[in-house]
Amino acid sequence: MLNHGGKRMGAGRKKGSGAFGEATKVVRIPESQVETVKLWLDNYKEHVSDASLEKLDAISGMLEEATTTLPLYSHKVAAGFPSPADDYIEARLDLNEKLAPNFNSTFLLKVQGESMRDAGIFDGDILVVDRSITPRSGKIVIAALDGELTVKRLAIRQDGTYLLPENPDFPEIPVHSESDMVIWGVVTSCIHQF
Repeated sequence: MLNHGGKRMGAGRKKGSGAFGEATKVVRIPESQVETVKLWLDNYKEHVSDASLEKLDAISGMLEEATTTLPLYSHKVAAGFPSPADDYIEARLDLNEKLAPNFNSTFLLKVQGESMRDAGIFDGDILVVDRSITPRSGKIVIAALDGELTVKRLAIRQDGTYLLPENPDFPEIPVHSESDMVIWGVVTSCIHQF
């Protein structure tokens, strides 16, 4: 019987035998970027010793957690009468998880104008918008209406669809059948700085 093809015992590259001395993983890289990745890896290996690589990996893991999370204290802040403070850290909060749980479908927009002031959205605020959420009546949405971008509360009524401001100085905007409206996403959060 001929022994051709198929997997053979002991064949192939040994685990950990590569330039970095660790297991490898197959990754798809655009052909135009292969040389760039190879050069980066060569440069990385050349300038960092094996002992430093382990330390660097540990440090980068700690830095990544420290730079992407903030401490969340367990004590609630009284909006009425003051209460004694408690400095116990309950957890570390990743703002990406809190503000953008659907990270790949989330984007930010800066607000211009005062039409949503009574909803707590002010000129200069930054809105967190999620494209993956289905726009429903009552939700605050980013809509492109006849080529104009606006943030308004969506209202779907028996008499039609409306974009509602949250400021009595601004009129309701009816969406007519001949209107060209595309909803970009649903507003999930507003970042307001003092």
